[in-house]
Amino acid sequence: MITLAALEGAYAPNTVTAYERDAQKFASWCEGRGYPSLPATPAIVLEFVEACGRDCLARTVRRHLIAVGMLHRLNGVSDPTTGHDVTLALRRLARARRSPPRQARGLAHTELRSMLAAMPRTLVGRRDAAMLALGYEILGRRAEIVSICDADLEFRENGTLRVTISRSKCDQTGLGRFAFASRDTSTLVANWVADRGDGFPFLFCPIYRGRPIERGLHPVTVVRAVRAAAKRAGVSQHSELSGHSLRVGAAQELLLRGFDTVAIARAGGWRSITTLSRYLEAAQHSVWD
Repeated sequence: MITLAALEGAYAPNTVTAYERDAQKFASWCEGRGYPSLPATPAIVLEFVEACGRDCLARTVRRHLIAVGMLHRLNGVSDPTTGHDVTLALRRLARARRSPPRQARGLAHTELRSMLAAMPRTLVGRRDAAMLALGYEILGRRAEIVSICDADLEFRENGTLRVTISRSKCDQTGLGRFAFASRDTSTLVANWVADRGDGFPFLFCPIYRGRPIERGLHPVTVVRAVRAAAKRAGVSQHSELSGHSLRVGAAQELLLRGFDTVAIARAGGWRSITTLSRYLEAAQHSVWD
């Protein structure tokens, strides 16, 4: 079993796990053919690229090679993935099997409003209403949403809400960012906090038999809440929605409202306009209106 323990603490746990999984795939492929996986030769890597290319897209194969290269560098041996032949093989694969990156379907603001209106008047319903409304307006990733603590909230004099996002996928050093929510969402969050009570480690928590539990939510709960609320409200294609639909949909909504990419990137904490552009591609936005 491949382990990359040296990466722990320097990368997010999910990133380390992904590196280990991809490196293990390469090691298993080599073992099945009697090839050494560490150190591997450029010729072995080239054959691996060609074999994977029959079933995988170029970006998936490239991700595997990043892990293979990391494994070799951590063990102080030459990286076999950087050769010119390997680079050309990846380019050929990318040209032969073109496919745009898969993107979560964005949740329109009108759909969100219908979902909030259809929420049941229960503790779970009030929690989910606050969670989805807040997640949408802060353009939050699901892991960011469930990591928010009460101390991260600032209810402002004008009725709006400021949220400190302490750490995120692209901010592993914890520099943090501020995000903002409307008066309506601020009210939903305040009402949820009042219903939930004090002394909880995270803003949003599980509810068991009608009572809040003093622990955090798993990020998959956001996905389930989005799909359940969308189905309840009769939103079309609700099964295609995910936790990321909040972030994607909010970015697209801001574009349609006339905000430029710099403002949207600031609101959502994007470091790269290129990454943000992929979120905005599906927005039905005409510059001629």
